[in-house]
Amino acid sequence: MIKVAILGGSGYTAAELIKILLRHPQVNLTAVTTRQISGSEGVREDPKSHGESSKEAPLLSELHPSLTGRINLRCESFDPDRLLAQGVQCVFGCLPHGVSRTALPALLNRGVRVIDLSADYRLRDPNVYAQWYGESHGDLAHLAQAVYGLPEIYGEEIAAAQLVANPGCYPQTAILGLAPLLAGKHIDIKSIIVDSKSGVSGAGRTPKLHTHFPECNESVTAYNVGQHRHTPEIEQTLSDVAGEPIEVLFTPHLIPMDRGIFTTIYAVPRRQFSESQLLDLYREYYHQARFIRIVPHIPATKDSVGSNFLDLTVRIVRGRIVVFAALDNLVRGASGVAVQNFNRLYGFDETTALL
Repeated sequence: MIKVAILGGSGYTAAELIKILLRHPQVNLTAVTTRQISGSEGVREDPKSHGESSKEAPLLSELHPSLTGRINLRCESFDPDRLLAQGVQCVFGCLPHGVSRTALPALLNRGVRVIDLSADYRLRDPNVYAQWYGESHGDLAHLAQAVYGLPEIYGEEIAAAQLVANPGCYPQTAILGLAPLLAGKHIDIKSIIVDSKSGVSGAGRTPKLHTHFPECNESVTAYNVGQHRHTPEIEQTLSDVAGEPIEVLFTPHLIPMDRGIFTTIYAVPRRQFSESQLLDLYREYYHQARFIRIVPHIPATKDSVGSNFLDLTVRIVRGRIVVFAALDNLVRGASGVAVQNFNRLYGFDETTALL
């Protein structure tokens, strides 16, 4: 049994992660920390949002009522010494970007393996991180060691890593939707368009005006046009796949549903393809990928809700390739792929607790 801790237990991602880990036969969920306790982990929570920090540390079931009767664990403040004394071997970081890179070094320096679900260790170049996140990184040593946690692309490197940078939700649909085409140099690299839609849970659990029900219900809008921080993440991995620099035009949209991402990708082929040839190309590229489903129909977000599957299909429209991708942003987009990475780290079957 691997003793596991979760840092930052109050969000949607943590709730999904806990549910998956509770059914993992090789996991002992030993500790869950929360920033609600005395401003631990570097940031003090707003007491108006989560209860006064002077109160007793909450039970997980108080933060997430869906866990009632499933686990009787009380949250604790972040204390690296305490986690080590409890024998924690692996940590899942569910902290916001900027907080992770200040909290995790104390564990990494003592040999703990970490799967970080924030964006802090995804971008290899600290200058790119500073450009897109507006602040310097501050943990360059561990940034240089981090492995991007997309198993279908970096599976062998993940298995040997100490620090895995879990991928973002949007990037997975874009990267995995384009990888077979770019790996085979089948498309023009200067005209790639990625159009994505996400449910509201993708914005996190902390209340915000634009995700307030009267603001987002019965309304669809684009946001962070040309400025979304997942753009360099998408381009970094696609450049690895293609073996040359790749740029994409990425536009995200907010859809009034709880969960799910649907992405449509447009690309110009370098030669003629039939749809059956493209589907065969995708099936061959992902023939060993347990959680990529190449489907003949146009996928829908409900098809993969609650699962770790990413559904893909492809069409030819007026001489262009159109790729459709759908996943659950909280499972495959975050917690599910984190457990997939955990399974690779420790040599367990990749599907453990995920099917």
